[in-house]
Amino acid sequence: MGGNSGVASLVLLPTIVAYAWILYGCPPPLPSPSPSPPPPVARKSLSVWSAAAHPLLLLNAFFFVNVNVVFWIISLVQGSTWLIDPYWAFLPVLITHFLAAHPSAKSDPVRSRVVTALVWVWSARITHSYFRREDWKLGAREDWRFAEMRERFGRHWWWISFFAVYVSQQVLLVGICLPVYAVFQSQLPWHHLIDTTIAMLCVAGISIACIADTQLHSFVSSNKLRRERGAQPVAVLDEGLWRYSRHPNYFGEQLWWWGLAMFGSRLGFSWTMLGAVINSACLACVTVMVERRMLAKESRAAAYRSYQRQTSVSIPWPKLSRFTD
Repeated sequence: MGGNSGVASLVLLPTIVAYAWILYGCPPPLPSPSPSPPPPVARKSLSVWSAAAHPLLLLNAFFFVNVNVVFWIISLVQGSTWLIDPYWAFLPVLITHFLAAHPSAKSDPVRSRVVTALVWVWSARITHSYFRREDWKLGAREDWRFAEMRERFGRHWWWISFFAVYVSQQVLLVGICLPVYAVFQSQLPWHHLIDTTIAMLCVAGISIACIADTQLHSFVSSNKLRRERGAQPVAVLDEGLWRYSRHPNYFGEQLWWWGLAMFGSRLGFSWTMLGAVINSACLACVTVMVERRMLAKESRAAAYRSYQRQTSVSIPWPKLSRFTD
């Protein structure tokens, strides 16, 4: 774990140093030959490059080099794509602060602080969930979906993984953070009713996902103890939020990202909702994969089929008689 901790701590250092150099280290533009004295150079206009570059172009360039290429090379050396999992939780925080620090940034101070705080809260929740799920170990295993792909594609996985694991993550992670770009490109004042309602939707999504993940972790831990005692594990989690939805954690996650997307739409950047659409499509695919995995094990297949018939797939909803046997 010590080696993995070092890799995780240092892997993004090149991007951080490069961006700091762009903001602070580039020489200022040459003074104009006009006789009038040049205006003072502000911190955010030190670099002609950083001032001219579009924040999304610069962000994608950094992401491609430092995440796609560097993370991919590390995965080839270590034989595991584990690194993308913990960074999934932290990259939106870095993207948020990158967009806030870019020379073109302008925003309403209330909205920028609220959205930044919400992204940090979301990150803290998903980081805690990751480490709790992994027994507080870093990089002990890779995501089961990528592990299955590794086995399926065999000797071709080395190059397929670049696109399946890293390029896809760039599309998804940058996509879902597009509303943050909108927040730091608009000075529209905070509206007490509209913006507060959107913020509450974001909080609700984070809270639902947190509760659902905690209930799932308790269920898995309880079944682990049952197996250690030689007892029969419970086949299906059908309590708490899981009684009303087969995937309440995914529902909460989508509610959070759609809430964030509403900030972008509210500011007149409706196209920034594209990331939430892509995320929902990806989670729909993951839902199918998870349910197929649940049905693949004979000891729980019958119970899970019954659970499917009785329980809403995503939106929490009371069990209805029409779903029962």
